[in-house]
Amino acid sequence: MSKVICVVNQKGGVGKTTTAVNLSASLAVANRRTLLIDLDSQGNATGGLGVDKESINSKNICSVILGEVALGATAIDVHPDLLNGYLHLCPANHELTGAEVHLIETENREYRLKEAIDEIREKYDYIFIDAPPSLSLLTINALAAADRVLIPVQCEYYALEGIGQLQTTVSLVKQRLNPSLEVEGYLLTMFDSRNNICHSVAEEVRNHFGEKTFDTVISRNVKLAEAPSYGKPLLLYEIKSSGAQNYMKLANEIISRAEVN
Repeated sequence: MSKVICVVNQKGGVGKTTTAVNLSASLAVANRRTLLIDLDSQGNATGGLGVDKESINSKNICSVILGEVALGATAIDVHPDLLNGYLHLCPANHELTGAEVHLIETENREYRLKEAIDEIREKYDYIFIDAPPSLSLLTINALAAADRVLIPVQCEYYALEGIGQLQTTVSLVKQRLNPSLEVEGYLLTMFDSRNNICHSVAEEVRNHFGEKTFDTVISRNVKLAEAPSYGKPLLLYEIKSSGAQNYMKLANEIISRAEVN
């Protein structure tokens, strides 16, 4: 049975897309059939995997949301020579910006993504959704389609700012649209062991969310910032870097949780 995980935080710059890209790639390396759906109109996950955002034409997530094309028809085999066909991408570009306007008067508008995923779900072990950095109708679609929510939390002073609002949204979606929705975990990102604030924030997050906080912590790493410009997940750019090792460890933690549950 596949698992659909929405990576979400309406606060920008917390490592949301970085996590979606690198965790997906790490699971692919672990021979898990993985699909990453880029639901952010900035298309950073798309570009970060080496796909030209302007060359994808109508085979993108916007066309899927509007019911113009099946999700399976958009799936791009990413770096097949290195990932052996285990990582697919449903890309996004600027066209997604106008999708919400068209969705407003659409029947079952909150379930458009779920309906599309249900058609191809059995083909994958893991499906990740890189949600927009806002609490929008597209984000509601992502939460309505997901089994689990993964929330990146940057190790900085205002780390928990906005988390309460996000938790409220997740609770409302669970109550009204998706009763099976649960939080997979809170992921500490951009951790700098030399910074006392990072240690304080990490402690606060663990105290607040307990076992829902992943054991794995993503260290601040310059290679993580460099890799997208080369169109590669970090483990294909610099596998020995701490960032790549962190995400492979996180992938193992995700797999272990799935086997336990």
